[in-house]
Amino acid sequence: MKTSQIIQLEDAVQMPTYSKYPLAAVRGEGCYIWDADGNRYIDFYGGHCVTPLGHCPESVVQAVSEQVRQLIFYSNVVYSPVRARAADLMRKVSPPGVDRVFFCNSGTEANETALKLARTFTGRRGVISFQGAFHGRTLGSLATTWNPKYREPYAGVLPPTHFVPLNDIDLVRGLVERAGDIAAVIVEPIQSMAGVIEATSEFLGEVRTLCSTFGVALIFDEIQTGVGRTGTFSISEQFGVEPDLITMAKSLASGIPVGAVLASSAIADTVKPGDQGTTFGGGMIAMAALEATVGTIVREGLMGRARTVFDRIKEELSPHVRSVRGRGCLIGVELGVPASDVVRALRGSGVLVGGSGDEYTIRLMPPLNTPVDVLEEFFTIFRKVIAGIEETRQA
Repeated sequence: MKTSQIIQLEDAVQMPTYSKYPLAAVRGEGCYIWDADGNRYIDFYGGHCVTPLGHCPESVVQAVSEQVRQLIFYSNVVYSPVRARAADLMRKVSPPGVDRVFFCNSGTEANETALKLARTFTGRRGVISFQGAFHGRTLGSLATTWNPKYREPYAGVLPPTHFVPLNDIDLVRGLVERAGDIAAVIVEPIQSMAGVIEATSEFLGEVRTLCSTFGVALIFDEIQTGVGRTGTFSISEQFGVEPDLITMAKSLASGIPVGAVLASSAIADTVKPGDQGTTFGGGMIAMAALEATVGTIVREGLMGRARTVFDRIKEELSPHVRSVRGRGCLIGVELGVPASDVVRALRGSGVLVGGSGDEYTIRLMPPLNTPVDVLEEFFTIFRKVIAGIEETRQA
């Protein structure tokens, strides 16, 4: 099938829940994908921050293939060697203070679970989230997602959430001290969807102190910042802050659906059988993919490589843009022209990148192991695209 045929068929039968690029991906290898018409693209979008090793990494393909031949699935009613190994690996690579794990299927499910755990642990209901936050679209997570267009149709059934500006410690302190019902503060250390906006170390440290003082659970949503993408397995290691709960997904298994909640022993010890569950969470194929993905990242030193990729991209792009921000392979590039124009022009030139909630910021989410020659190819295309857009606007 050609791209036009695929688009026509999919649009005819699938609910219109996504704004899609006009291409049909059929194959991927490393930093590249190919569409149904044979066009090749440098993929610095990664299916939305999902491919830390690029597409179809051999270690993951082999691990998944072997697991498929042995046992595709059995639920959590039985023990599993691959699940046991994956859980132990998560414990070993995670920062101090979170040594228990719950596996699920997505980022929003991980955030739902973390919010449930926080409410059970504290006996309270209220949550503090932040303007610009994105934590998911299922009801519990949706309540903590900032964009009103997502929340307002369901306002009558959403749990109570207080939204404050990121980095405003005075408002957070006032709510924690006065509200009396705060169970959790949930924060993305870097708000990716908002345009790669970072919380300060000072702010996160003060939030940690407040939470400890008032018995509030601190949740780090690391759906996008985690799994080494920003230079350490958890970005909390860079801030020197120990959250009570960390959520991860996206990069965990190279595209096989999986989410995870890392919890302190104090919180985990309050959980009883039946408090939370998921049929497919911790499934054998997902665990094989997770073990291979995380194992490869650790074994090949790719967290450090992510920092090198960031430094190179910042050095090369800075003369042509307003700013380059972020950490590791989660990068926001603020432009002097509308981001949508650049996203479209790059796609037409064979490069996929992401937009954001900021109309002048594009996001780059390249693989942690992006080779130097692919970076150079991207730089050449980027410079030509920016020059072409600026020339057109001046004409």
